[in-house]
Amino acid sequence: MGSSFTAVVIMKFAFVFPGQGSQSVGMMNGYKDLPIIQETFQEASDILKQDFWVMANSGSEEELNLTLNTQPLMLTAGIAVYRAWISLGGKKPVLLAGHSLGEYTALVASEALGFADALSLVRFRAQVMQKAVPEGVGGMAAILGLDDETIKTICRDITNQGNGESLEPANFNSPGQIVIAGHRNAILRGIELAKAKGARRAIMLPMSIPSHCSLMKPAAESMRLQLQYVTLQSPKIPILHNTDVKPHSDPSVIKEILVQQLINPIHWVDTIRAFVTAEITHVVECGPGKILSGLNKRIDQHLQQLSLTDSEAIKLAINDVRVI
Repeated sequence: MGSSFTAVVIMKFAFVFPGQGSQSVGMMNGYKDLPIIQETFQEASDILKQDFWVMANSGSEEELNLTLNTQPLMLTAGIAVYRAWISLGGKKPVLLAGHSLGEYTALVASEALGFADALSLVRFRAQVMQKAVPEGVGGMAAILGLDDETIKTICRDITNQGNGESLEPANFNSPGQIVIAGHRNAILRGIELAKAKGARRAIMLPMSIPSHCSLMKPAAESMRLQLQYVTLQSPKIPILHNTDVKPHSDPSVIKEILVQQLINPIHWVDTIRAFVTAEITHVVECGPGKILSGLNKRIDQHLQQLSLTDSEAIKLAINDVRVI
């Protein structure tokens, strides 16, 4: 008699959490049938004394894009969707990462940081970031179609012009898509130079806060002081951090990483490539929108991308990452 067997394929998956820029009007409308989503939003609203559920579902674009609102709102959305995943029987991922603000969401999901503490912390983060650079002085721009070294050279040349203005790479989002940050006039010169060097597109982004560059040093120092009063545990799920693309278990090291994140670039390309090295097969974007999934596809087309954009997508994704 012949023997038969069932092949077993084990899929290793990671979760990624989006940051600012993934918010949109009505972004939680597709999750309304999941009570745990609304319960999480109610929890956040009670903590910060602000109705985030109404804001997410019927707030104006201007209200959603206000940094003081966006940061706690996106944290809440990411944790709400993660809790829904777990409540519906989804397994915990083997690795986590978050894009900028999303790193705080990852810390909550890993049980290193309490949800209430994270909400207060990101509201404080938004305040000190807004305060660090006066309105109209700084900014950010997206450059498409140039390699990393060319962008670094452009930034270095403009910074070295000796007029006290700086320009730095802020986000290495995908091959050929880099965000620069610094003084507004330096950014405008950077855009001109990038176009002259063959950039496919170079545009100012609609934000006045020059994140992930040295102009955020005042905010970084404020965060360092604030983090002294925050309790952090060792993550139960490893997190690849934006600044060094490494997991850390020492809470004091993680706190310093969160400080350094404000003044150093986001290494998203290296993060996704590290997932590949770790033999991750699926990357799940946990929260509204598909921005990270789009970036991830351009970084490595062989990685399977799943986006939890509504309740139906959560259920389908849970089925996709089961052990077959």
